[in-house]
Amino acid sequence: MAASDGQPNLSQLFSDLNRAGQAGDFNKALKIATKILKHDPHDEKAYHCKVVSMIQLGQFNEVIRFMGGNYKLSDPLKFERAYCLYRLNRTQEALEVIKKIPEPDHRIKELLGQVLYRLEEHDDCLELYRDLIRNSQDEFDEERETNLAAVVAAAQMWGGKQLEDYGLRESTYELSYNAACTQLSKGDVKGAEEKLQKAEELCRQNLEEDPEVTEEDIEAELGVLKTQRAYCLQLQGQNEEATKIYNQVLKSRPTDVGLTAVASNNIISLNKDQNVFDSKKKIKSATAEGVDQKLTKQQLRDIAFNKCLLQMYTNQNEACRKLARSLQEDYPDQDMPVLIQAAQHCREKHRQKAVELLSDHINNRPNPSITMKLTLAQLHLNQGNAGQAAKVLQSVGELRYKPNMVSTLVNLYSSMENIEGAAEVLDTTINWYKENDSSSPYLVQLMRASSQFKLKHGQAQKATEILEELRSMYPDDVKTIAQLISAYSQCDPKKGEQISKELPPLDPSFFSGVDIEALEKAAMTMGTRKKAAKAAAGGDKADSPVEETKDSVIVQKKKKRKKKGKLPKNHDPSVTPDPERWLPIRERSYFKGRRKRKQKDGVGKGTQGATAGAASDLDASKPQVTPSSPRAGASGTSQSAPAGASGGTAQPEMVGPRQQKPQASSKKSKKKKGGGKNKW
Repeated sequence: MAASDGQPNLSQLFSDLNRAGQAGDFNKALKIATKILKHDPHDEKAYHCKVVSMIQLGQFNEVIRFMGGNYKLSDPLKFERAYCLYRLNRTQEALEVIKKIPEPDHRIKELLGQVLYRLEEHDDCLELYRDLIRNSQDEFDEERETNLAAVVAAAQMWGGKQLEDYGLRESTYELSYNAACTQLSKGDVKGAEEKLQKAEELCRQNLEEDPEVTEEDIEAELGVLKTQRAYCLQLQGQNEEATKIYNQVLKSRPTDVGLTAVASNNIISLNKDQNVFDSKKKIKSATAEGVDQKLTKQQLRDIAFNKCLLQMYTNQNEACRKLARSLQEDYPDQDMPVLIQAAQHCREKHRQKAVELLSDHINNRPNPSITMKLTLAQLHLNQGNAGQAAKVLQSVGELRYKPNMVSTLVNLYSSMENIEGAAEVLDTTINWYKENDSSSPYLVQLMRASSQFKLKHGQAQKATEILEELRSMYPDDVKTIAQLISAYSQCDPKKGEQISKELPPLDPSFFSGVDIEALEKAAMTMGTRKKAAKAAAGGDKADSPVEETKDSVIVQKKKKRKKKGKLPKNHDPSVTPDPERWLPIRERSYFKGRRKRKQKDGVGKGTQGATAGAASDLDASKPQVTPSSPRAGASGTSQSAPAGASGGTAQPEMVGPRQQKPQASSKKSKKKKGGGKNKW
């Protein structure tokens, strides 16, 4: 209703604004507040209502622009400005605005906690939430406890800190989920999986009680819980089950881009260098727009590393090198970009470039990681440079004193026939354990191994020194005394004989069931078998030869039975056998060799079907005789020589080819009768 002078009724507008705000109609409230500000641009209440309405409508950018035009009215609204900056993921700017507030109230502290959590400043965030829980008591206590549990889990998982147990509850699925993340950060994967299963049950039970919540809403809320449980299964090596859950979550098309990115990245890590086509699709989801605002720095880093590895596996060499160099600049304290570049060189058969790259990286860093050094040592070994590999392994810090590393170094020096270097490795390791960990069981093992190594390579005197030290440490150890006797037998036999007297006597039970006299009488010579003579003389054969041993024990020699030779079946005793019967047939005096079988002329020579006569006819070097044609009027069947011709032979009859008939075969070809039923 307008006033009499044409101006709007402000009281009516404020009344309408109040009703719209209570009803939650923020579009109407925004329009009314705009009308009021047109009439009075300096009205603080209308200004504040317009800002709140725009925030409720999600117009955060518009709020920042609107507040920038009126500093005087916007200065008291620092909370609203900081909140809009936080929602626009301008977190650092939001923190700067909050720090300018002189006396922050609870709502400012709540917003500050969210800002610190997103900036991964876990220590300050933890103290802030503990202060809020101690000094406030309202209907938001459960939410504050949930946030505190999330900060504790994040500080231990991403910050690598071990915090005290704050006794947080697990009554809701959010609290149970955060408790599972805390267990996961401690390495208790099985316990985390059990808590996640409990969180899923609580989530479904809680949401099903609300009639307005659909099944799709429940599955969307369960997506985070299922993805984290799949990660637990992945850590336990149950890759098939984990992949199945990841795919189920992605199939539901979650609206949270962070959840999609995490599930996609974990599938890529499971695929490795297999199923690269699927991985190429998943990496697009893992690097979608807006992901950097939903994930932690470590999660974003891991996704970038996986993308670079995927490019290497798909032979995108130039793209892989470019991304690896970029990651090396972004994460200078990480080894993965350098390792990827070295692996790329190895795939391209440029191993020397990989060695130079790793060597430069190690030399240019004050504290290079053990992973880099072990990788460089492996590359040296692949190229056959055992000396360079041993030199690198000597610089891995305390890891070089582990038994496995000591064994590797000793084998490397032994392969190069550097016995002194191998012995020095053992001596250095023994001295280190004496100074730093004298109670370690590795010390005794290394001392024994060193003594055996020196005995093997002719350093018996040094071996006895080590064993004497072991003997002083464990005077009742029979094994050490026995090894010491063995060592002295090579350098000082008298000393070894003297120490042998310290061996304890054998337990009499050791000889139970053993006939010592029989063992002493038994012959120890290999290759002969002798039997003790029987006590009864009647059991012996009179003609059995016997001999007396040096122990005056009568033993009987075993007679060898001669086998009767076999004669052939056609043996004739009256015929003298051939004296050359033992020689091969070829070496006997009467062997004349094999007779060559005469072959018929033309058979088996020439081309298939050809004869010797035909071959001579085809020879152009020989004169050819052309047969005379038959005279005219001669009979077509025969032609005889003229009567009274002298000095000649009868000529064969000339028969034309048509008159020639094939000779009848002596055997008639038999037709094969058809077999089968009902056939004649």
